[in-house]
Amino acid sequence: MSVVFNIIWILTGGWMTALAFLLAGVLCYLTIIGIPLGRQAFKMASLTLAPFGKTITYGGGTPSLVANVFWVVLVGLWTAIGYALEGALFCCTIVGIPFGLQLFKMAKLALCPFGATVW
Repeated sequence: MSVVFNIIWILTGGWMTALAFLLAGVLCYLTIIGIPLGRQAFKMASLTLAPFGKTITYGGGTPSLVANVFWVVLVGLWTAIGYALEGALFCCTIVGIPFGLQLFKMAKLALCPFGATVW
């Protein structure tokens, strides 16, 4: 079932968001200081392309916590708010609930991607 949902997700715009995160990651890699941010953008791109059937585990300790604070200030807060609002809109209908839940999963990853692993 997750394959069908992933195909629907990709066809209805998931590829555009993944492409935007991919482009952001490439731009971050142009500077040495932006490489850690670029790695997280690539992580977001992989989840955004096909979120159904993937799980996220969080960990990483203190270095990840410090990096996540910088991430939230730079881009994470507004990205998470956007995903959460869109997820709430999708959850207003029964058909949209599975898609809304995936958007909530992406909102959580947008808040703290450092130390997270996407499976």
